[in-house]
Amino acid sequence: MFKSFLGMMVLVGTALAQERAQKTVVLVHGAFADGSSWEKVIPLLQAKGLQVVAVQNPLTSLADDVAATRRALDASTGPVILVGHSWGGTVITEAGAHDKVAALVYVAAFAPDAGQSSSDLGKDGPPPPGLANIRPDSAGFLFLTPDTVARDFAQDLPAAQTAVMAVTQGPIFGKNFDEKVSNAAWKSKPSWYIVAEKDRMIQPDLERAMAKKINAKTTALPTSHVPMLSRPNDVAKVILAAAEAVK
Repeated sequence: MFKSFLGMMVLVGTALAQERAQKTVVLVHGAFADGSSWEKVIPLLQAKGLQVVAVQNPLTSLADDVAATRRALDASTGPVILVGHSWGGTVITEAGAHDKVAALVYVAAFAPDAGQSSSDLGKDGPPPPGLANIRPDSAGFLFLTPDTVARDFAQDLPAAQTAVMAVTQGPIFGKNFDEKVSNAAWKSKPSWYIVAEKDRMIQPDLERAMAKKINAKTTALPTSHVPMLSRPNDVAKVILAAAEAVK
């Protein structure tokens, strides 16, 4: 009986060790979206044996979004590949200092330096076309009209899908873009970057410049601002490459 008990404890210990060692991908969405923006990528990562967590950002402040991401990191097991889309890039730049984070993946995302805000990036260049079509509400939250989602945010997706995205979008507090990060995790963590070559929300040239500055392994895709929805297989490949590079 003792041998059976001992064997059971060994199996439990092995299972716990495997769980601790299993890599986790934490996905951080951007403005005008929620965690479901990763719905096409999540099953592709799970099929490869990765644990996956999609953060639900409140989009009320940089600090609030970083706190939501840190809660996900605290609860994760094994090394974490932290992925951010758009505004989520600013969030992972701050939250990525967490000791569980082993790699960063930026998807058409902001990658500020310490002391920089999202709005500081590209301020000397031409504004992206979609910027002119962002609307504020009376409380200072920004949203996109259905036409803007279809024309500027996700122009390579079917109209039926963009109509749903417009209804389910997450408005972001406008002042978030002026909040500065206190550290830049990409300075100490290996990084990957996906440039969306037909992006109308962040200038593709700015994305290339940010990718170069952070010394990221860069992949360019001929997509709108949401490559994880229009080219999920390609986005998953980049995340998997980052995961494979993590020991």
